[in-house]
Amino acid sequence: MTATPLALSFGAPLGLLALLAVPAALLLLLAARRRRTTYAIRFPAAATLARAAGAVSPWRRHVPTALALAAIAALALALAKPQRTVAVPVEGASVVLVTDHSGSMSATDVEPDRLSAAEAAAETFLNKLPKPTRVGVVAYSDGPDGTLAPTTDRDRVRATIEAQSAAGATATGDALQVALTTLAPNGRKAARPASAIVLLSDGKTTTGRDPVEVARIAKRLHVPIYTVALGTDDATIPNPVSPQSPPISVPPDPETLKEIADVSGGRAFTSDDANQLRSIYSTLGSRLATKHEQREITAGFAGAGLILLLAAGLLSLPRVGRLP
Repeated sequence: MTATPLALSFGAPLGLLALLAVPAALLLLLAARRRRTTYAIRFPAAATLARAAGAVSPWRRHVPTALALAAIAALALALAKPQRTVAVPVEGASVVLVTDHSGSMSATDVEPDRLSAAEAAAETFLNKLPKPTRVGVVAYSDGPDGTLAPTTDRDRVRATIEAQSAAGATATGDALQVALTTLAPNGRKAARPASAIVLLSDGKTTTGRDPVEVARIAKRLHVPIYTVALGTDDATIPNPVSPQSPPISVPPDPETLKEIADVSGGRAFTSDDANQLRSIYSTLGSRLATKHEQREITAGFAGAGLILLLAAGLLSLPRVGRLP
């Protein structure tokens, strides 16, 4: 299991008051040095004697002090019980990719075409998901025609996604229902710790059940739906009935997809180019199937403080003669 660091916090923040020891120690040191300077007696041959005795270089005088102050700071931070917030995979999480491959997905407003861009984005999504996460697929046009139950076998997932071709109508509601039944069979709440649906579509539902109604069921079953509206408003495809006829307009339907996401408790995204689509899928892959945990890292700060103290002590030792 991998963990990605996100932020630093403190379990006992009052311990940070110990950091006041750093400026206090520095002030005491400066005061002591001023006192020695005030009562110093000038001796004309001091420079000659210093060279003869092998005087300590300026850096050798100041470095131990700096290390000691850094050690105090590290130990003070250790008292505050530092914690690192990390994102860790949720064991047993399941995600179903619901991908529209209706005829409008052949539009080339998203290079090289909408369907190819969607397949590339799905690959990015799979690469970002933790390996233990189970992934399912529901591909659809006139109806769900390519389904794969959630599995950890990424090769099977890729094969199902790549088997699509752009043709047919758009039955988004029916596809969502199949995905929902996979995650929450028999109409019961999703049994797994984290279940979600990622829906990519580029047009309005033209057949089958109302997808918003399915989204309401998903909300009740605790399965959020994250939607991605793909394409531009001015996109067209050739008329399938007669190439000589005017092309057919195929704008996306972000309003309905946003409603699906809002009703189910998910989030809606829109994309009009391939790079943006991959970025969205990358974000979703990092976000889904993970949770944030606090992990204490006091030992690291305490260890650093002790090492710094040891280094300060060693550098403070008087010089010794070399061995013959």
